[in-house]
Amino acid sequence: MSRGRRTSAFVTLPGKPVPPASGDELPEGFKMTELGPLPEKWEVVSLGELFEIQQGKALSPRARAGARKRPFLRTANVLWGRLDLSVLDEMHFDEEEEARLALIPGDLLVCEGGDIGRTAIWEGELPLVLYQNHLHRLRAVRGGVDPLFYMYWMQAAWSLLGLYGGAGNKTTIPNLSRSRLAAFAVPVPHLSEQRAIAHVLRTVQRAKEATERVIAALKELKKSLMQHLFTYGPVPVTEREHVALQESEIGPLPAHWRVVRLGEVVYHVRDTVNPMSYPDERFEYYSIPAYQSGQQPALETGREIRSVKIVVQSGTVLFGKLNPRVPKIWLVESASPRRKIASTEFIALVPNHVQLDSSFLYFLSWTPFVLSKAQELIAGSTPSRQRVDVRAFLQLPIPLPPLDEQREIACILQAVDARIAAEEARRAALEALFKTLLHGLMTARRRLPGRFIAQFSKGTGHG
Repeated sequence: MSRGRRTSAFVTLPGKPVPPASGDELPEGFKMTELGPLPEKWEVVSLGELFEIQQGKALSPRARAGARKRPFLRTANVLWGRLDLSVLDEMHFDEEEEARLALIPGDLLVCEGGDIGRTAIWEGELPLVLYQNHLHRLRAVRGGVDPLFYMYWMQAAWSLLGLYGGAGNKTTIPNLSRSRLAAFAVPVPHLSEQRAIAHVLRTVQRAKEATERVIAALKELKKSLMQHLFTYGPVPVTEREHVALQESEIGPLPAHWRVVRLGEVVYHVRDTVNPMSYPDERFEYYSIPAYQSGQQPALETGREIRSVKIVVQSGTVLFGKLNPRVPKIWLVESASPRRKIASTEFIALVPNHVQLDSSFLYFLSWTPFVLSKAQELIAGSTPSRQRVDVRAFLQLPIPLPPLDEQREIACILQAVDARIAAEEARRAALEALFKTLLHGLMTARRRLPGRFIAQFSKGTGHG
């Protein structure tokens, strides 16, 4: 199924939007509540009327040393809408504590400290898990309650609607007491509508999580490919045993590759311009903030750029010399006729195209041959002044395959990057869709079709 078709399935679910209330007017079928305009059929009650609220066990040296060690959840395990069970701590729970604090499917976990209010649901992922005192467990005590709906309600209320933002106790360490949590006003739609709303939100959330797993797998693939390609060249993994290798000063390389100094095959750009001398010209500006935010280079007029910058061109590789432990590497690929300038915190490298391909140089800059070595070439007395020693950087030995192999290696890695970019765009679209639905459905500004809700009148409907 194509990516576009997968996304469109979510877009058609929300149903018809309800006009927002203006002044004293309410949409037909709505009433004013302490949570704002809501459908007349929705109740508003306190959270404590729907759920039993129980705090977990305090971690102590005695509990650490006890004999009945059991895994337990901490605030670090509870994320918005999901649990991270990759690392579980353990402590002693006696029989009474285990009976009282063991989690069962459908329990909600709300952070009492840390990122207060953050909520996830326990769905029986492991046989026996308990929880510590910085978490509140919410267990439904009456019918007509879908815990998954209230997990999403908490996320909407805290992160989008600002309803409970001041509910933490104002102490040195902000926390959310049981009594305050129990007093939170919450809406109570009909159970079938709760289930339908939760189903829609979970469908989008799971699609986003699946996309995140694809991105993680692609990044691992790229890491493995980089290691393979810069050791054996652009050959299939099954053929690497047939590649003749040489032992070089930078490790094993294909026998027909050369080792050269970086400065032998690049031109270090030092030409500068003061944009203030051209106040009305719009420059394509490659800045450190733009890189860190993942944006395209800014288009700014000369009067907006306050200091001297490097003049660059398409095909230039920009290597961040300030704190290379946080890599900042950029390939200038724009075909725009505007003048291109870069921060002087970059080392600007133009490859000798007879020997070195720009895209290959860009990917090479992420390898241990360049990046890891650059991290050892820091000079400066304080962290804010520490930068890569440019002279030493240009003397780094690098592998130099034939030009056609460089281009083949770059092409393989560009294909992986393109797939990662496509999946990241899909993730961003799903995240935006989730927030739109979360806000619209929880405020009832967007209602699901009655025929869709009717499907959830029996069973949980959101497994």
